[in-house]
Amino acid sequence: MICSGESTTQVKAIAEHIEAEFLKDSIKPFSVEGFSHAHWILMDYGDVIVHVFQDETRSYYELEKLWIDAPRIPAEGERPPRKSERYHS
Repeated sequence: MICSGESTTQVKAIAEHIEAEFLKDSIKPFSVEGFSHAHWILMDYGDVIVHVFQDETRSYYELEKLWIDAPRIPAEGERPPRKSERYHS
Protein backbone atom coordinates (compact mmCIF):
# COMPACT_ATOMS: atom_id res chain seq x y z
CA MET A 1 0.00 0.00 0.00
CA ILE A 2 1.30 3.43 -0.88
CA CYS A 3 -0.08 6.65 0.56
CA SER A 4 1.22 10.11 1.33
CA GLY A 5 0.82 13.19 3.46
CA GLU A 6 1.65 16.85 2.94
CA SER A 7 4.05 17.19 5.88
CA THR A 8 6.21 15.02 8.14
CA THR A 9 3.67 15.60 10.92
CA GLN A 10 0.89 14.27 8.71
CA VAL A 11 3.04 11.30 7.57
CA LYS A 12 3.65 10.35 11.22
CA ALA A 13 -0.05 10.73 12.04
CA ILE A 14 -1.02 8.46 9.12
CA ALA A 15 1.50 5.81 10.18
CA GLU A 16 0.38 6.00 13.82
CA HIS A 17 -3.27 5.63 12.77
CA ILE A 18 -2.49 2.60 10.58
CA GLU A 19 -0.57 0.99 13.41
CA ALA A 20 -3.39 1.67 15.91
CA GLU A 21 -6.02 0.20 13.58
CA PHE A 22 -3.98 -2.98 13.04
CA LEU A 23 -3.35 -3.27 16.79
CA LYS A 24 -7.12 -3.41 17.36
CA ASP A 25 -6.91 -6.84 15.67
CA SER A 26 -3.65 -7.70 17.50
CA ILE A 27 -1.63 -7.28 14.28
CA LYS A 28 1.85 -5.92 14.93
CA PRO A 29 4.40 -4.91 12.30
CA PHE A 30 7.54 -6.99 11.86
CA SER A 31 9.40 -3.70 11.52
CA VAL A 32 8.89 0.02 11.00
CA GLU A 33 11.55 2.14 9.29
CA GLY A 34 11.89 5.89 8.79
CA PHE A 35 9.69 7.16 11.60
CA SER A 36 12.32 9.55 13.00
CA HIS A 37 12.60 11.61 9.79
CA ALA A 38 9.10 10.82 8.44
CA HIS A 39 9.82 11.53 4.77
CA TRP A 40 9.16 7.85 4.02
CA ILE A 41 7.85 5.44 6.64
CA LEU A 42 7.88 1.77 5.71
CA MET A 43 5.73 -0.58 7.79
CA ASP A 44 6.30 -4.30 7.20
CA TYR A 45 3.29 -6.44 8.10
CA GLY A 46 4.51 -9.52 6.23
CA ASP A 47 1.90 -9.99 3.51
CA VAL A 48 1.26 -6.23 3.44
CA ILE A 49 3.94 -3.55 3.16
CA VAL A 50 2.78 0.00 3.87
CA HIS A 51 4.70 2.98 2.46
CA VAL A 52 3.71 6.36 3.88
CA PHE A 53 5.47 9.16 2.00
CA GLN A 54 5.72 12.89 2.29
CA ASP A 55 4.33 14.17 -1.05
CA GLU A 56 7.70 15.42 -2.35
CA THR A 57 9.45 12.16 -1.46
CA ARG A 58 6.73 10.10 -3.14
CA SER A 59 7.12 12.15 -6.33
CA TYR A 60 10.90 11.72 -6.25
CA TYR A 61 10.96 7.92 -5.86
CA GLU A 62 7.85 7.14 -7.95
CA LEU A 63 7.44 3.65 -6.44
CA GLU A 64 4.22 3.20 -8.39
CA LYS A 65 6.33 2.70 -11.52
CA LEU A 66 7.57 -0.61 -10.09
CA TRP A 67 4.03 -1.97 -10.25
CA ILE A 68 2.76 -0.06 -13.29
CA ASP A 69 1.15 -3.20 -14.76
CA ALA A 70 -0.36 -4.44 -11.48
CA PRO A 71 -4.11 -4.04 -10.97
CA ARG A 72 -5.06 -1.15 -8.69
CA ILE A 73 -7.33 -1.93 -5.75
CA PRO A 74 -9.10 1.10 -4.27
CA ALA A 75 -9.09 1.44 -0.48
CA GLU A 76 -12.41 1.19 1.33
CA GLY A 77 -14.45 4.29 0.55
CA GLU A 78 -12.17 5.37 -2.30
CA ARG A 79 -13.56 5.60 -5.79
CA PRO A 80 -11.71 3.68 -8.49
CA PRO A 81 -9.45 5.91 -10.63
CA ARG A 82 -10.83 6.97 -14.00
CA LYS A 83 -8.79 5.95 -17.01
CA SER A 84 -7.49 9.51 -17.39
CA GLU A 85 -6.27 9.51 -13.74
CA ARG A 86 -4.31 6.27 -13.83
CA TYR A 87 -0.57 6.51 -13.35
CA HIS A 88 1.40 6.34 -16.60
CA SER A 89 5.13 6.42 -17.16
